[in-house]
Amino acid sequence: MLRYPAAKLDIKIVLESIDHETVEAARALDLPGNFDIVIVPDGGPRTKPKALNYALEYVRGEYVVIYDAEDEPEPDQLLRAFDMFRATGADTACIQAQLNIYNAGETWLTRQFTIEYTSLFDGLLPSFDSLSLPIPLGGTSNHFRTSVLRKIGGWDPYNVTEDADLGIRLMRRGLKIRVLKSTTFEEAPTSVMPWLKQRTRWLKGWMQTYLVHTRNTARFRREVGNWRYFGFQAILGGAILSALIHPLFYLGLAIELAGGHPLAKPSDLIGQGFWHIALLNLSGGYLAAIALAWVTIYKRGLKNLLPHTLAMPLYWLMISLAAYRALFQLFSKPFLWEKTEHTPSRYRTSDPGC
Repeated sequence: MLRYPAAKLDIKIVLESIDHETVEAARALDLPGNFDIVIVPDGGPRTKPKALNYALEYVRGEYVVIYDAEDEPEPDQLLRAFDMFRATGADTACIQAQLNIYNAGETWLTRQFTIEYTSLFDGLLPSFDSLSLPIPLGGTSNHFRTSVLRKIGGWDPYNVTEDADLGIRLMRRGLKIRVLKSTTFEEAPTSVMPWLKQRTRWLKGWMQTYLVHTRNTARFRREVGNWRYFGFQAILGGAILSALIHPLFYLGLAIELAGGHPLAKPSDLIGQGFWHIALLNLSGGYLAAIALAWVTIYKRGLKNLLPHTLAMPLYWLMISLAAYRALFQLFSKPFLWEKTEHTPSRYRTSDPGC
């Protein structure tokens, strides 16, 4: 239950008109007076950002926050976000809460998802915030100044990872995104196909975002400056590129193993130099990612997840599979929104454990 003055809450339940079962169930509820059901008319594209843009027209508050239906935000999150808006300048357009998983102990996949989210939202995003680097927004628990959101035209209805695009658009206008130390707990997909569809959509949206914002790289660089421009290339471009090339390393290793010379060192001096650099990058990258996971999950009290960090490379290969699926869809079905299936979890709790 959110601790916030009820009279100051204007809650919109946003539903698609074609989802008759959910619409009927919502209308059957005895909702308080500060709740409204917003029915989004059918029409393309059938995406979350299109629905959000429609609902934005009915928003009356100075601030607006997006929550998914299964979310469990910490009770004081709205109060803390409000305090942060008041304490920061008018150029703070969005405050992103930290996301984590409440069904971490359900399957191997939910454990890996929790490790990933904890590293990202507890480790990387606060660092990006302090370094003034681009912050890839999560699709939920982002708190906005309503006036700013309307001024920039809301979300891109055709981008299937609308939060990533919106974060870059805010940055290009010189506006700030801050990270709030308050957690919203979500449900991670428990099986492969729902996870794969969700991750495909995320990666496809990142690809869309990257392509849109690099159409005129010179202009983009002038708008955000060198530091944020190269940060964008490293954070968003690097995430896409690494997901696509990661399996190639294992393919090359398999070829060398078949030839009986795994990681063989070249005989010439220049080749040996590159070999040592490549080996350092490989080991350093893996160790840095696992070390970040150890630190963040330990601080969050998820010590039972520590041994599962050793399986992260296998999880990264699954992300690579989703990346190639996303690349195919980018050309074949660019605006397809594969909805994530959610079922009531046996581990549903606001205090995730293993």
